Amino acid sequence: MDEKLPVKSWLRELVESVLPALVIVLVINVFLAQATRVEGQSMEPNLHDNQRLIIEKVTYRFNRPERGDIVVLRPPQQSSEPLIKRVIGLPGETLEIHNGQVYIDGEALEEPYLNQPTWGTVGPVLVPEEHVFVMGDNRRASNDSRAFGVVAFDDIIGRAWVRYWPPAEIGTVAAP
Repeated sequence: MDEKLPVKSWLRELVESVLPALVIVLVINVFLAQATRVEGQSMEPNLHDNQRLIIEKVTYRFNRPERGDIVVLRPPQQSSEPLIKRVIGLPGETLEIHNGQVYIDGEALEEPYLNQPTWGTVGPVLVPEEHVFVMGDNRRASNDSRAFGVVAFDDIIGRAWVRYWPPAEIGTVAAP
């Protein structure tokens, strides 16, 4: 009987220590922030394949996405991994793409983060309320709103916040 007491005590201590830690991790992951990995080249030259990011999930509970934000979203095809894209068009705006340029309400959009023109012809597209138009920075190799349409605010998981891998590229992920 003396042997069972230390096992019970050890088990109780384990539960008292591990359970709160698991609850804290779960709450952080579900409501505040989570780690994600960049897959593919759609956000080059700014984000690269296999980079690791922390996305924060709080901002869009209180504020709308802003143009230039890099967001992680649920793709229209439910079976695939989340996508990382940049917010280009906002609710109520009319977006067009032609001659290698994005136009918002008839004005050419300045995109200092790009190193190539935007291919294709799109629009005019009126972005509905509670939606955004998103695109990858590598416009030649991006599955984005040009292919699947506008994205509902509810399908945005969070905003890319911090790069933590590889160590040489640690830092915040800033909008232009």
